[in-house]
Amino acid sequence: MDVLVIGDIDFDLRGVALAALADPLDDYPYRFTQRPNRGLHSGRDRDGDGRLGSARDAEGFADFAGQGGMAVLSRLPIDVEAVRDFSGFPWADLPDTLELGDGRDPVRLSTTVHWDVPVALPNGGALRLLTWHATEPVFDGPEDRNGRRNHDEARFWQLYLEGQLAEAPPEHFVVLGTANADPNDGESRPEAVRGLLTHAALQDPGQTSDGASVAALRDGGVNTGHQSPPAFDTADWPDAVGDPGNLRVDYVLPSARFDVTDSGVVWPDPDTALGHDVALASRHRLVWVEIEVGDGLSDRR
Repeated sequence: MDVLVIGDIDFDLRGVALAALADPLDDYPYRFTQRPNRGLHSGRDRDGDGRLGSARDAEGFADFAGQGGMAVLSRLPIDVEAVRDFSGFPWADLPDTLELGDGRDPVRLSTTVHWDVPVALPNGGALRLLTWHATEPVFDGPEDRNGRRNHDEARFWQLYLEGQLAEAPPEHFVVLGTANADPNDGESRPEAVRGLLTHAALQDPGQTSDGASVAALRDGGVNTGHQSPPAFDTADWPDAVGDPGNLRVDYVLPSARFDVTDSGVVWPDPDTALGHDVALASRHRLVWVEIEVGDGLSDRR
Protein backbone atom coordinates (compact mmCIF):
# COMPACT_ATOMS: atom_id res chain seq x y z
CA MET A 1 0.00 0.00 0.00
CA ASP A 2 1.30 3.44 -0.88
CA VAL A 3 -0.63 5.35 1.79
CA LEU A 4 -1.89 4.34 5.22
CA VAL A 5 -4.30 6.40 7.31
CA ILE A 6 -4.20 5.24 10.92
CA GLY A 7 -6.79 6.03 13.55
CA ASP A 8 -6.72 5.73 17.33
CA ILE A 9 -3.01 6.49 17.59
CA ASP A 10 -2.12 8.79 20.48
CA PHE A 11 -0.60 12.15 19.59
CA ASP A 12 2.34 13.62 21.46
CA LEU A 13 4.30 16.78 20.68
CA ARG A 14 7.56 14.93 19.96
CA GLY A 15 5.96 12.24 17.82
CA VAL A 16 7.24 9.42 20.01
CA ALA A 17 4.16 7.20 19.58
CA LEU A 18 4.07 7.66 15.81
CA ALA A 19 7.81 7.03 15.50
CA ALA A 20 7.53 3.81 17.50
CA LEU A 21 4.93 2.58 15.04
CA ALA A 22 6.36 3.97 11.81
CA ASP A 23 10.14 3.67 12.18
CA PRO A 24 10.15 -0.12 11.65
CA LEU A 25 8.13 0.41 8.45
CA ASP A 26 10.93 1.40 6.10
CA ASP A 27 8.55 1.75 3.15
CA TYR A 28 6.78 4.78 4.68
CA PRO A 29 9.30 7.63 5.03
CA TYR A 30 6.68 10.41 4.85
CA ARG A 31 4.38 11.12 7.78
CA PHE A 32 1.79 13.64 8.84
CA THR A 33 -0.03 14.17 12.10
CA GLN A 34 -1.31 17.10 14.12
CA ARG A 35 -2.92 17.55 17.48
CA PRO A 36 -6.48 16.18 17.47
CA ASN A 37 -9.49 17.64 19.23
CA ARG A 38 -9.67 14.61 21.50
CA GLY A 39 -8.55 15.70 24.92
CA LEU A 40 -8.23 19.34 23.85
CA HIS A 41 -9.84 21.12 26.77
CA SER A 42 -12.43 23.73 25.99
CA GLY A 43 -12.04 25.72 29.21
CA ARG A 44 -15.74 25.18 29.93
CA ASP A 45 -17.71 22.85 32.18
CA ARG A 46 -19.58 21.15 29.34
CA ASP A 47 -20.79 18.16 31.33
CA GLY A 48 -22.11 20.32 34.17
CA ASP A 49 -20.31 18.46 36.94
CA GLY A 50 -18.92 21.63 38.49
CA ARG A 51 -15.33 20.84 37.50
CA LEU A 52 -13.13 21.78 34.55
CA GLY A 53 -10.81 19.46 32.67
CA SER A 54 -12.82 16.24 32.54
CA ALA A 55 -13.00 14.04 29.44
CA ARG A 56 -16.47 15.38 28.59
CA ASP A 57 -15.29 18.98 28.84
CA ALA A 58 -12.85 18.50 25.97
CA GLU A 59 -13.52 19.36 22.32
CA GLY A 60 -13.44 15.61 21.67
CA PHE A 61 -13.96 13.04 24.42
CA ALA A 62 -10.66 11.67 25.77
CA ASP A 63 -8.98 11.00 29.08
CA PHE A 64 -5.86 12.96 28.10
CA ALA A 65 -4.73 15.41 25.42
CA GLY A 66 -4.01 13.67 22.13
CA GLN A 67 -5.60 10.34 23.01
CA GLY A 68 -6.95 8.54 19.95
CA GLY A 69 -5.56 10.84 17.27
CA MET A 70 -4.80 10.14 13.60
CA ALA A 71 -1.76 9.91 11.35
CA VAL A 72 -0.92 9.49 7.66
CA LEU A 73 2.00 7.31 6.52
CA SER A 74 3.06 7.44 2.89
CA ARG A 75 5.62 6.12 0.43
CA LEU A 76 4.97 9.25 -1.59
CA PRO A 77 5.82 12.80 -0.45
CA ILE A 78 3.21 14.61 1.65
CA ASP A 79 2.90 18.34 1.00
CA VAL A 80 2.62 19.29 4.66
CA GLU A 81 2.52 23.02 3.91
CA ALA A 82 -0.57 22.54 1.73
CA VAL A 83 -2.57 20.51 4.29
CA ARG A 84 -5.99 21.96 5.01
CA ASP A 85 -6.86 21.37 8.65
CA PHE A 86 -10.55 21.93 9.38
CA SER A 87 -10.43 20.56 12.92
CA GLY A 88 -11.23 23.99 14.34
CA PHE A 89 -14.34 24.42 12.20
CA PRO A 90 -17.26 25.51 14.45
CA TRP A 91 -20.06 22.97 14.46
CA ALA A 92 -22.68 25.71 14.44
CA ASP A 93 -21.25 27.11 11.17
CA LEU A 94 -22.13 24.01 9.16
CA PRO A 95 -25.07 24.80 6.84
CA ASP A 96 -28.30 23.24 8.17
CA THR A 97 -26.42 22.03 11.22
CA LEU A 98 -27.93 19.62 13.74
CA GLU A 99 -26.04 21.37 16.55
CA LEU A 100 -28.30 22.23 19.49
CA GLY A 101 -26.20 24.87 21.24
CA ASP A 102 -27.26 28.46 21.92
CA GLY A 103 -24.05 29.97 20.51
CA ARG A 104 -22.56 30.87 23.88
CA ASP A 105 -20.22 27.85 23.87
CA PRO A 106 -18.85 27.32 20.33
CA VAL A 107 -18.15 23.61 19.88
CA ARG A 108 -15.81 22.31 17.21
CA LEU A 109 -17.42 19.98 14.67
CA SER A 110 -14.54 17.50 14.60
CA THR A 111 -14.38 14.98 17.40
CA THR A 112 -10.89 14.01 16.25
CA VAL A 113 -9.87 15.78 13.01
CA HIS A 114 -11.01 16.78 9.55
CA TRP A 115 -7.96 16.92 7.25
CA ASP A 116 -7.39 17.45 3.54
CA VAL A 117 -3.88 16.01 3.04
CA PRO A 118 -2.18 16.28 -0.40
CA VAL A 119 0.09 13.43 -1.49
CA ALA A 120 2.45 14.16 -4.40
CA LEU A 121 2.22 11.65 -7.25
CA PRO A 122 5.08 10.66 -9.58
CA ASN A 123 3.11 12.03 -12.54
CA GLY A 124 3.35 15.53 -11.07
CA GLY A 125 -0.19 15.65 -9.76
CA ALA A 126 -1.51 15.50 -6.22
CA LEU A 127 -4.03 13.19 -4.61
CA ARG A 128 -5.87 14.75 -1.68
CA LEU A 129 -6.88 12.55 1.24
CA LEU A 130 -10.07 13.80 2.89
CA THR A 131 -10.04 12.03 6.21
CA TRP A 132 -11.78 12.11 9.61
CA HIS A 133 -12.68 9.98 12.62
CA ALA A 134 -16.17 10.73 13.92
CA THR A 135 -17.63 10.31 17.38
CA GLU A 136 -19.68 7.25 18.24
CA PRO A 137 -23.41 8.06 17.88
CA VAL A 138 -24.16 6.75 21.39
CA PHE A 139 -23.21 7.48 25.02
CA ASP A 140 -25.56 10.47 25.30
CA GLY A 141 -29.18 11.14 26.26
CA PRO A 142 -32.48 11.68 24.47
CA GLU A 143 -31.11 14.87 22.90
CA ASP A 144 -28.89 12.59 20.76
CA ARG A 145 -25.99 15.04 20.83
CA ASN A 146 -23.42 12.46 19.73
CA GLY A 147 -25.72 11.14 17.02
CA ARG A 148 -26.19 14.65 15.68
CA ARG A 149 -22.48 15.39 15.75
CA ASN A 150 -21.64 12.06 14.10
CA HIS A 151 -24.09 12.87 11.29
CA ASP A 152 -22.67 16.34 10.70
CA GLU A 153 -19.05 15.12 10.75
CA ALA A 154 -19.78 12.96 7.69
CA ARG A 155 -21.92 15.63 6.07
CA PHE A 156 -18.99 18.07 6.23
CA TRP A 157 -17.26 16.21 3.39
CA GLN A 158 -20.42 16.19 1.27
CA LEU A 159 -20.69 19.97 1.57
CA TYR A 160 -16.95 20.36 1.00
CA LEU A 161 -17.10 18.44 -2.28
CA GLU A 162 -20.05 20.55 -3.37
CA GLY A 163 -18.18 23.80 -2.76
CA GLN A 164 -20.54 24.96 0.00
CA LEU A 165 -17.76 25.64 2.51
CA ALA A 166 -15.03 28.28 2.50
CA GLU A 167 -12.38 26.26 0.65
CA ALA A 168 -12.66 25.30 -3.01
CA PRO A 169 -13.06 21.52 -3.38
CA PRO A 170 -10.08 19.50 -4.64
CA GLU A 171 -9.92 17.99 -8.10
CA HIS A 172 -8.46 14.54 -7.33
CA PHE A 173 -9.34 13.00 -3.98
CA VAL A 174 -10.30 10.04 -1.84
CA VAL A 175 -12.69 10.35 1.11
CA LEU A 176 -11.58 7.92 3.80
CA GLY A 177 -11.88 7.42 7.51
CA THR A 178 -14.01 6.13 10.35
CA ALA A 179 -17.54 7.50 10.09
CA ASN A 180 -18.78 5.34 12.98
CA ALA A 181 -22.05 5.11 11.05
CA ASP A 182 -23.52 2.20 9.12
CA PRO A 183 -25.84 3.05 6.20
CA ASN A 184 -28.52 0.65 7.41
CA ASP A 185 -27.85 -0.69 10.90
CA GLY A 186 -26.86 0.55 14.33
CA GLU A 187 -27.95 3.68 16.19
CA SER A 188 -26.53 6.43 13.96
CA ARG A 189 -28.43 8.90 11.81
CA PRO A 190 -27.47 7.22 8.51
CA GLU A 191 -28.54 9.95 6.06
CA ALA A 192 -25.13 11.63 5.95
CA VAL A 193 -23.08 8.52 5.31
CA ARG A 194 -25.63 7.40 2.71
CA GLY A 195 -25.14 10.80 1.10
CA LEU A 196 -21.43 10.07 0.73
CA LEU A 197 -21.96 6.54 -0.57
CA THR A 198 -24.29 7.78 -3.31
CA HIS A 199 -22.60 11.13 -4.03
CA ALA A 200 -22.05 11.84 -7.72
CA ALA A 201 -18.43 12.86 -7.11
CA LEU A 202 -17.62 9.60 -5.31
CA GLN A 203 -17.80 5.88 -5.92
CA ASP A 204 -18.42 3.14 -3.39
CA PRO A 205 -16.25 0.09 -4.14
CA GLY A 206 -18.31 -1.91 -1.64
CA GLN A 207 -15.33 -3.51 0.08
CA THR A 208 -16.05 -6.92 1.59
CA SER A 209 -14.34 -9.78 3.39
CA ASP A 210 -15.08 -13.45 3.99
CA GLY A 211 -14.01 -13.08 7.62
CA ALA A 212 -16.78 -10.61 8.39
CA SER A 213 -19.40 -13.06 7.15
CA VAL A 214 -17.92 -15.85 9.24
CA ALA A 215 -17.80 -13.62 12.33
CA ALA A 216 -21.42 -12.55 11.98
CA LEU A 217 -22.65 -16.12 11.64
CA ARG A 218 -20.51 -17.35 14.51
CA ASP A 219 -21.50 -14.54 16.87
CA GLY A 220 -25.17 -14.50 15.95
CA GLY A 221 -27.08 -12.21 18.29
CA VAL A 222 -28.14 -8.87 16.85
CA ASN A 223 -26.18 -9.54 13.64
CA THR A 224 -28.96 -11.82 12.43
CA GLY A 225 -31.35 -8.85 12.33
CA HIS A 226 -29.10 -6.47 10.37
CA GLN A 227 -30.17 -5.24 6.96
CA SER A 228 -26.70 -4.91 5.41
CA PRO A 229 -24.96 -8.10 4.24
CA PRO A 230 -22.38 -9.03 6.90
CA ALA A 231 -19.58 -9.24 4.30
CA PHE A 232 -19.56 -5.41 4.21
CA ASP A 233 -18.88 -5.06 7.96
CA THR A 234 -15.66 -3.34 9.02
CA ALA A 235 -15.91 -3.33 12.81
CA ASP A 236 -16.54 -6.08 15.36
CA TRP A 237 -18.60 -4.89 18.32
CA PRO A 238 -20.41 -7.00 20.96
CA ASP A 239 -23.42 -8.89 19.65
CA ALA A 240 -25.75 -9.39 22.63
CA VAL A 241 -29.17 -7.76 22.76
CA GLY A 242 -28.67 -4.04 23.25
CA ASP A 243 -25.22 -4.09 21.62
CA PRO A 244 -24.53 -2.79 18.09
CA GLY A 245 -23.09 -5.98 16.63
CA ASN A 246 -20.79 -5.91 13.61
CA LEU A 247 -21.22 -2.85 11.38
CA ARG A 248 -19.85 -1.10 8.31
CA VAL A 249 -18.39 2.11 9.74
CA ASP A 250 -15.00 2.55 8.00
CA TYR A 251 -14.83 3.80 4.41
CA VAL A 252 -12.47 4.42 1.50
CA LEU A 253 -14.43 6.20 -1.24
CA PRO A 254 -12.39 7.30 -4.28
CA SER A 255 -13.33 10.06 -6.68
CA ALA A 256 -15.68 8.92 -9.42
CA ARG A 257 -12.94 9.94 -11.90
CA PHE A 258 -10.66 7.07 -10.86
CA ASP A 259 -10.68 3.47 -12.04
CA VAL A 260 -10.91 1.08 -9.09
CA THR A 261 -8.93 -2.08 -9.86
CA ASP A 262 -9.32 -3.90 -6.55
CA SER A 263 -10.56 -3.39 -3.00
CA GLY A 264 -11.35 -5.23 0.19
CA VAL A 265 -11.39 -5.41 3.98
CA VAL A 266 -8.62 -7.16 5.90
CA TRP A 267 -10.77 -9.43 8.07
CA PRO A 268 -9.34 -12.94 8.16
CA ASP A 269 -11.35 -15.90 9.38
CA PRO A 270 -11.66 -15.20 13.13
CA ASP A 271 -10.96 -18.85 13.92
CA THR A 272 -7.45 -18.66 12.42
CA ALA A 273 -4.27 -17.44 14.14
CA LEU A 274 -4.12 -14.41 11.85
CA GLY A 275 -7.76 -13.61 12.54
CA HIS A 276 -7.06 -13.75 16.26
CA ASP A 277 -4.11 -11.36 15.92
CA VAL A 278 -6.14 -8.89 13.85
CA ALA A 279 -8.92 -8.93 16.44
CA LEU A 280 -6.44 -8.14 19.20
CA ALA A 281 -5.10 -5.15 17.27
CA SER A 282 -8.43 -3.34 16.93
CA ARG A 283 -12.15 -3.89 16.66
CA HIS A 284 -11.89 -1.93 13.37
CA ARG A 285 -10.54 -3.69 10.28
CA LEU A 286 -8.31 -2.24 7.56
CA VAL A 287 -10.30 -1.10 4.51
CA TRP A 288 -8.32 -0.69 1.29
CA VAL A 289 -8.73 0.19 -2.36
CA GLU A 290 -6.44 0.06 -5.38
CA ILE A 291 -6.99 2.82 -7.93
CA GLU A 292 -5.52 3.99 -11.21
CA VAL A 293 -4.64 7.66 -10.84
CA GLY A 294 -3.06 8.34 -14.23
CA ASP A 295 0.04 7.54 -16.29
CA GLY A 296 -0.37 3.88 -15.46
CA LEU A 297 0.28 4.49 -11.76
CA SER A 298 -1.51 2.06 -9.47
CA ASP A 299 -1.99 3.12 -5.87
CA ARG A 300 -3.52 1.42 -2.88
CA ARG A 301 -5.13 3.55 -0.22
